[in-house]
Amino acid sequence: MTVTPTATHRVRAAGDATRIAWRRSDTVLRAAIVVLGLVVVITVIAVLTGLAGSTTATVGGRLEGPSALAPFGTDNLGRSLLPRLFQGTTTTLVVSIVAVVCSAVVSTVLGMLAGYYGGAVNEVVMRVADVLYAFPALVLAILVSALLGPGRPAAIISIVVITIPLMTRVVRIATRAVAERDFVVSARISGVRTPVIFARRLLPNIAGTIAVQASYALSVAILVEGGLSFLGFGVQAPEASLGLLIQQGMLYMTQAPQLVIVPGTVLVVSILCINIIGDGLRDRFEPRETRSLR
Repeated sequence: MTVTPTATHRVRAAGDATRIAWRRSDTVLRAAIVVLGLVVVITVIAVLTGLAGSTTATVGGRLEGPSALAPFGTDNLGRSLLPRLFQGTTTTLVVSIVAVVCSAVVSTVLGMLAGYYGGAVNEVVMRVADVLYAFPALVLAILVSALLGPGRPAAIISIVVITIPLMTRVVRIATRAVAERDFVVSARISGVRTPVIFARRLLPNIAGTIAVQASYALSVAILVEGGLSFLGFGVQAPEASLGLLIQQGMLYMTQAPQLVIVPGTVLVVSILCINIIGDGLRDRFEPRETRSLR
């Protein structure tokens, strides 16, 4: 005798499957946070205390393998790769974070203005964003760096120019959705000043969207900074960044592959962890934005 599952049983089974998926997602998210946190904390401690050693001191022969003095081997000048790896990671993260913070601020202001006022303001902001968005990201970054000259400022400005269009679009859409809500309309009719509406009504309800987009922009920023430095348009020697370390190590790939594999692994792991964290933020903020508007 077979028992046909009822609708209640199917609902319970679907609910159990959803809870299991959420637990797995939470596990992956926690792992990503831990890994990224360890990368950041270890890098900061190593750079501030100098425990990894000097970035300029010669500790052995050229292109040697791992040893007690150089756990990841030496480069073409006999310097340990470990302190340069920490220096490069610090440079990449600092440049990317500064650029994303600047981009988030500009995108939030432009997106809120375009979404709230609409009309001519929306047209001007969106058309400029469309023009920037039409360029391939890396090509636009190279163009900006070529005009400004290689270095940290050019890398930061390039990342800002690349990440602003998409962030502005998303913030504008979120702002427009919130601006049409009754509590915003009633505040406007009641004579509440526009800055107050922006600060107390719009911004709290689109903060989740901004956080999610900023996390994705950070992964793009790290990738773009690495690409620019690899191509010679970003951070310049004697400084170090992950992209520059990979570019320098490519010349000796057959003799010392760790010079490419180690910084490349750090770059990939960092981007992967940030993307996973961004997915987790999206899963948590997007439902809340539709339910908890205030």
